[in-house]
Amino acid sequence: GSGGLSIGQAGEFDYSGSQAIKALHEENIQTVLINPNIATVQTSKGMADKVYFLPLVPEYVEQVIRAERPGGVLLTFGGQTGLNCGVDLQRAGIFEKY
Repeated sequence: GSGGLSIGQAGEFDYSGSQAIKALHEENIQTVLINPNIATVQTSKGMADKVYFLPLVPEYVEQVIRAERPGGVLLTFGGQTGLNCGVDLQRAGIFEKY
């Protein structure tokens, strides 16, 4: 998810993220979503396989990565917040660690 709501910015990230989840499901790829906003299409029941309602900050995202051990992380659907978080995780060596 793209983090907290910003006027005029939430809709396009919700749409692109929900479309990405649908495409991943069509390829039988399990999805784990981190999004602090419960009022999105992405977080609707039946979209992602697992949903974590957590802030998009490295400390929380690392906890999810540690628990879920994903084969990949798609940062591009989280907007600038997701990208910044990914840069911080990379610099901290989190992706290599897990």
